Amino acid sequence: MDCKRIGNLLTAYLDNEVTPKEREQIQAHLSTCLQCREEFESLATVRENLSKTLVGLGTSAGPSPQAWSVLQSRLHNISETKERWFRVRVWQLMPRRLLWQFVTVLLVVALAAGGVTWGTGVFRESADQPAVALIDDWQYGLTIDPGVTTPGSTPTLTPATPWPTATAGPLGTGTPTPRPVPVPTGVGTTSFEQGGLSNMGVATGGAKDINNFRENIENGYLPLPTDITYEGLFYDYYFDTGREEDCKELFCPSYSYAVTRDPFSGEEEYYLSVGLNSGIKESDFQRKKLNLVIVLDISGSMNSPFQRYYYGQFGNVQDSGDEEEGYNELKIEIAKESVAALIDNLENDDRFGMVLFNNDAFLAKPLNLVGSTDIEAIKDHILTISADGGTKLSAGMQMATGLFDEMLEIDQAEYENRIIFLSDAMPNLGDTSESGLLAMTKKNADNRLYTTFIGIGVDYNSELVEGIMKVRGANYYSVHSASQFKERMDNEFEYMVTPLVFNLQLNLESNGWEIEKVYGSPEANEATGELMRVNTLFPSKMAGGETRGGIVLLKMKRTSSENGLKLKVSYENREGKTYSVETDVEMGGAPELFDNTGIRKGVLLSRYADLLKNWIIDEREHAHISYPWDPSVDSEAGIMVPHPIQPSLGQWERQSVPLTVSDAYIELFEDFSNYFEEEGNIIGDDTLDQELEVLRTLIEYNKG
Repeated sequence: MDCKRIGNLLTAYLDNEVTPKEREQIQAHLSTCLQCREEFESLATVRENLSKTLVGLGTSAGPSPQAWSVLQSRLHNISETKERWFRVRVWQLMPRRLLWQFVTVLLVVALAAGGVTWGTGVFRESADQPAVALIDDWQYGLTIDPGVTTPGSTPTLTPATPWPTATAGPLGTGTPTPRPVPVPTGVGTTSFEQGGLSNMGVATGGAKDINNFRENIENGYLPLPTDITYEGLFYDYYFDTGREEDCKELFCPSYSYAVTRDPFSGEEEYYLSVGLNSGIKESDFQRKKLNLVIVLDISGSMNSPFQRYYYGQFGNVQDSGDEEEGYNELKIEIAKESVAALIDNLENDDRFGMVLFNNDAFLAKPLNLVGSTDIEAIKDHILTISADGGTKLSAGMQMATGLFDEMLEIDQAEYENRIIFLSDAMPNLGDTSESGLLAMTKKNADNRLYTTFIGIGVDYNSELVEGIMKVRGANYYSVHSASQFKERMDNEFEYMVTPLVFNLQLNLESNGWEIEKVYGSPEANEATGELMRVNTLFPSKMAGGETRGGIVLLKMKRTSSENGLKLKVSYENREGKTYSVETDVEMGGAPELFDNTGIRKGVLLSRYADLLKNWIIDEREHAHISYPWDPSVDSEAGIMVPHPIQPSLGQWERQSVPLTVSDAYIELFEDFSNYFEEEGNIIGDDTLDQELEVLRTLIEYNKG
């Protein structure tokens, strides 16, 4: 069928008044024609509004004793000729997009005027006669036309559940309550008026946990240095940001200062924390509508157990070990369940599409409105996916990007565009270079199409994603278990897809100080002595006056006896408007001086991460050395800033290395755990005990 014929049948299709053959032809056409799909969605939306309006108006209405007799009398007074003319001329000649609006006006006016009153159930959809049919537009692995096998399919029609009863509006009319307005996007457009301190903060982009690091140690593997990121570690904890006044802007920095000695060398060190505050109230926060494409890795490595490496120590593919207890759940199974958890957080006015990739990329589902999609059927399709073949991650990225070709010009104040990748990040086909993948992600970000990576499996290659996480609007999560991920998405999905602040820069002007190292930001290695950069800040929860992941920590280097410094912070809102604020800070004092527990916790966790990174690098570099070697951390140098390490298998195919703890590091871990426990008691945060457990596991590992 052509577009004209399809258009003439859309109203009948919505009424379930087409033949089975016509239904199949219409559904096949809608899955490939954007123009007709938009017209269908428009008609469906008008019909939904009509249904909700009539339900609301009819809820409190009841038929008068004369209602039916009056109605029958009026119907009998209409001649057959006039009735036929009305049916044929008006209903066929009127533009389809206006048809339901015309009917809505007539019925609402009639009801409001009291000419005819109806009982509650007359205009309600019954369970066996739903008002609107949802589209199952899944395409992967099925057939579109007889005799033509493609990765696409003819969508099947699944009856929709009845439209939900409208909630009462301000006048009690039953009109639908509108979706809340998205959070204000810039200072000057909307002020953050509130009756007390705001109860939402912000945190940096990049990694949002260190689950992969913990999983490797728990399962007897030596992690990669990139498995433990400073921003991911910080996001596991809440921080006192040092804010003394209420913030009424989109972003308000605050500053805290510390002087403390290295726990091994005793060398005096200086730190400055940048508190990440916002004037947003959680009760006012609402994300924008979302155009979302999920990209799922279905390569062979995803068919391996979640808690085992696909590649062994010497680069060989490991036996799946299905017979071993605790290794039965495959990465692809957890990934599919995680996708289902993501979809559950979408709203009717969001759009959702899906791409699969292994040796090549496949369009599994076009980017269409959630409200007109049979989401339950889509989830059923997802749960049947299997994994095999190579890993052409670049193909998945390219196809996903292509789905947004017609979405990049939409109103950015209303919609957010995002790609979510679920993969073990071990590409071996196509463009596997970090620069190539990074270039695609950067180009998308320039077009306000942002990326989230979700790591699957204990062998998830964090080295590949490390560079990509520095891109504007990007963030990264790792999956611990499907149930844990679902719970996390229920709490954090709105934050994950809503970048608030871009291009945050801190410029330091001082004759006495310079920035030596930045902790808590994926862009840390881009810092200079006078500049700190953070590409993106996302919303973050607050609890007890503290913000989750709410600081960036600067290790400062004294260059003269001058204590004063000037800090100038600039940032952009989501519309690209720039704001700045300047603050003077005086630094001075003797160890152990901490302005608050927030900076004390940040220093403790940064030292912890530095020590563990040095351990991982040393063990990997000396894995094949039999003679004694000295660790990078000692009583003279203290805890050194770690240096990077290069991957060893192919480029991104991560191989397993058995967990190893040398005698020198066992002694260092014992000393550091005592320091860590003492500091934890002073800070008063019991959640720090999880890091003590990691240290104790490493101390006891060789003894087992």
